[in-house]
Amino acid sequence: MKYEYDSNYPTIEALRVRARRRVPRFAFEYLDGGCNEDVNVHRNTADLREVQLEPYYLRDHSGIDLKTELFGHVYDAPFGIAPMGLQGLIWPQAAEILAKASSEHNVPFILSTAGTSSIETIAEITNGRAWFQLYHPTENSLRDKLITRCDEAGCPVLVVVCDVPTVGFRPRDIRNGLSMPPKMTVRNMLQIAAKPGWAVRTLFHGRPNFEVLKPYMPENLNLANLGLFMRHSFVGRVNADRIGPIRDLWKGKLVLKGVASEEDTESAIRLGVDGIIVSNHGGRQLDAAESSITSLRRIARDYGDRVVVMMDSGIRSGPDIARTLACGARFTFLGRPFMYGIGALGNSGGDHTITILKAQLEQLMEQICCVNTENFADHLICRTTDD
Repeated sequence: MKYEYDSNYPTIEALRVRARRRVPRFAFEYLDGGCNEDVNVHRNTADLREVQLEPYYLRDHSGIDLKTELFGHVYDAPFGIAPMGLQGLIWPQAAEILAKASSEHNVPFILSTAGTSSIETIAEITNGRAWFQLYHPTENSLRDKLITRCDEAGCPVLVVVCDVPTVGFRPRDIRNGLSMPPKMTVRNMLQIAAKPGWAVRTLFHGRPNFEVLKPYMPENLNLANLGLFMRHSFVGRVNADRIGPIRDLWKGKLVLKGVASEEDTESAIRLGVDGIIVSNHGGRQLDAAESSITSLRRIARDYGDRVVVMMDSGIRSGPDIARTLACGARFTFLGRPFMYGIGALGNSGGDHTITILKAQLEQLMEQICCVNTENFADHLICRTTDD
């Protein structure tokens, strides 16, 4: 297939560079940074790129197929858009732009509880195909209201996050006033003034807000009180006592996101989840953890026949998607790359990013003689760690 995209930005890194020039520094660093010293942000991608694939040049080859079946739906590619909070801070209406692109390309979009667009708006844009990521509220009544809205909006998959028992220690966000509670500093205001395109669009669309949670928030909260509301409403460890009632309430597919160990995988299976997303939150929560690809290899090997195993964190290209699938993932999700695309190209950023990932993945599959996304494991020749 011939893909059309802006040839000036043929890689995720090229999009990242341009996004950095167009987005205020405090917002870009919120997107780009991890926790503590960013060790795991870099480890995720570095370990993933140690994976090597073997090509077969003399085999008969009749073409490739990116289509991937997941939870009863056939998607056009083996990747989707991961949940990200405060997307509208990076670029106005980013969630809506990405949801529209995901619908047009038939790949899944996951809306975060901390998203800047509502469940209902995203459901309308995606014709009810969007997934929803739930940060477990401290109050069960709020949990039930959110789940009911997801059900009424037709969301096919509910994703429960388990790897945020505390707020990550993110030095850039602390310096920039984007920790909880957030504050707007003189430095931030000067950074906004230096990015007039972003400033004008933000002024036109209005300050980004937690639109998913807006019905439950007191009116006219200032930034400090908004932070206190978030801390009060979403804090604490997700455990069996919290996941069990969700499994009883939610009749659609249930996925646990943030699994990084065999013990937690066993627990998830016992609780009746349909899938897990192996993840370390993109390196934003625990700098001392192993990379997601390292966790994935063990988990997929031992549990891939018992639960749907997916992965996010560190994936930055079509070849990275291929590497992840070769190591046992059924499906992959990317977060930062899509936000780099939006920050770089605005309304066309979602379509552009999906298109270049498809193009890169198709070229690789043709090169190594891989027929479909289920056959990547046959090409795996290098492991990231010893078994």
